[in-house]
Amino acid sequence: MSGRPTVGWLQGGRLHLQHGPIDLILTVEGPGRTQALQAAQDRFETVLDVLVTELDHLTVSYAGHRFQGPIAQRMAKAVAPLAQDHFVTPMAAVAGAVADEVLAAMRPHDLNKTIVNNGGDVAFHLTDDQEFTSFSPIGSVVVPADSPVRGIATSGWRGRSQSRGIADAVTVLADTAARADAAATLIANAVDLPDHPAITRVKAQAVEAIPQLGARSVTSAVGALGASDRADALDAGQRYAASLVANGLIAGAALLLQGETRVTGWSGIATRPVPDLS
Repeated sequence: MSGRPTVGWLQGGRLHLQHGPIDLILTVEGPGRTQALQAAQDRFETVLDVLVTELDHLTVSYAGHRFQGPIAQRMAKAVAPLAQDHFVTPMAAVAGAVADEVLAAMRPHDLNKTIVNNGGDVAFHLTDDQEFTSFSPIGSVVVPADSPVRGIATSGWRGRSQSRGIADAVTVLADTAARADAAATLIANAVDLPDHPAITRVKAQAVEAIPQLGARSVTSAVGALGASDRADALDAGQRYAASLVANGLIAGAALLLQGETRVTGWSGIATRPVPDLS
């Protein structure tokens, strides 16, 4: 991979690591902060270069390939239980897996709270009475330290990645960011109305070079939908999300489509309502 990772500092002492499409913002608190930040920089040096060496297998439908790199292994592990009934490649978990890996490099140090944000897909570490707060379609999510949730991710047709569904946003909580990332992608795909005239779809190759999607269509526009159509699409996504919760694959999911929401799981997670700014 050409170029070297860049390192910068943001307001509040946050570390910014960027290389190619990977863009991380790290928030680190605790006595071991300095050592942890150096460990993150050291680990980030080879993240993209190693991923590229296995890209040919990472961009095809999961079929039990034995990956060599630790991030590729995290990606494969995250999608494996989701691939039984749906088309999915390990790339569905790439952002979350990178966040998990960089977080793992910092965890041996004495830290109270650590957040690795990879473009909205987040891995975090909490101790004692610390909590993690993020945004979701149903308001601010507050994850306490005693929760098993350590990853959150959001997907949807309006996001930076292409979606085959019509959800404006699907936020997923899981034990790892990689699992949350992959599940958010598939739940967002499940929020759909096949062949609906208000939905415009194009071949993935027409909007972005996405080899893992091949000639499959992705959503490029969603017109105004009636109440029954919104309900049908959200119900489809909620059913799939509920099956993942029931199988212990995710902790919860919040789905948003044109102002309407559905929530599945979320046990032990507090939320603060979206403020009314009207």
